Amino acid sequence: MTTTTNRFGQPVGHPVPDWQPPILPGNLMLQGRYCRLEPLSAEQHGNTLWEAWRQPDPAIPGDTHGEARWTYLGGRPFVDTAGCHTWLRQCGAGHDPRFMAVIEAASGSALGVAAWLNIQPAHGSVELGHLNFSPRLARTPAATEALVLMMRHAFALGFRRLEWKCDALNAPSRRAAQRLGLRFEGIFHQHRVVNGRNRDSAWYSLLDREWRQLMPVFERWLSPDNFDAHGRQHRALSVLTAAAGLPPRATTT
Repeated sequence: MTTTTNRFGQPVGHPVPDWQPPILPGNLMLQGRYCRLEPLSAEQHGNTLWEAWRQPDPAIPGDTHGEARWTYLGGRPFVDTAGCHTWLRQCGAGHDPRFMAVIEAASGSALGVAAWLNIQPAHGSVELGHLNFSPRLARTPAATEALVLMMRHAFALGFRRLEWKCDALNAPSRRAAQRLGLRFEGIFHQHRVVNGRNRDSAWYSLLDREWRQLMPVFERWLSPDNFDAHGRQHRALSVLTAAAGLPPRATTT
C-alpha cells in the first residue's frame, strides 16, 4: 500500500477512486457443491437445527447434549424446541447480524448457521461470525465451503475488508481463521464481558486484493478430486493457503 501527501505536506492514505458503498449481503441463496446457504428462517430451518445442535460433539469430552459448542458464543440461549424457534426467529428478523442457514447438499438439512455482522458499507467493511456448526457439519468440506461462499459473496458485492473476531481462548476458531488465510491483527484485551467472564478478542482480517489471490486456492481445495471416497482431503487447506504466499501488509512505502 502506498501513501501520498496532501497540500499541507501531511501523509494521507492512498486514494480509493470511484468508491461506491456495496449493498447489504445475505438477500439471496448461495449455492455450492457441498452445501447452500439460505436466509435463516425459523419455520424452514428450526426443527432440523434444533435436532442437529442437540447432538454431542465427539471432539469435545463431556459434551453430552451439544452445549459445549456454545461456550464461546455466550452459552446456548434456549432449552427446548420452542425456545430454539423463538431465538431463530429473532436472529432471522435482523439485517445486522444477517444470519444464514447452512444446508448440507447430501441431506438437504440445515446443520448450522453463520452471519455477516458489523456491516459497514460506507467503509467497505464486514465481519463473518456467529458461526455455529453442528457436529454433523463441523470439520467437513461443506463447512469450509459455507465460509468460502460467504466470503466470496461479500467481496463480490464490493466490500474491501472482511473481519473475523473470536475469543482469544477459542483455539478452534483461531485455527479456522488461519486455515482460511486470514491475517492476525492482534489481541483486543478486555474487549467484552461475557457471562460474567472477561473476554480478550483475537482479530483477523482478509482484504479484497488478498481474496483475489486466495480464490483459486479455495477452488482447488474444494474440487472433488481433492477428497477420497470418505470425504478425507488429499491436500490440506492450511498448506495451500500458506503456499499462496500473500505478501506482507505495509502501510507505507
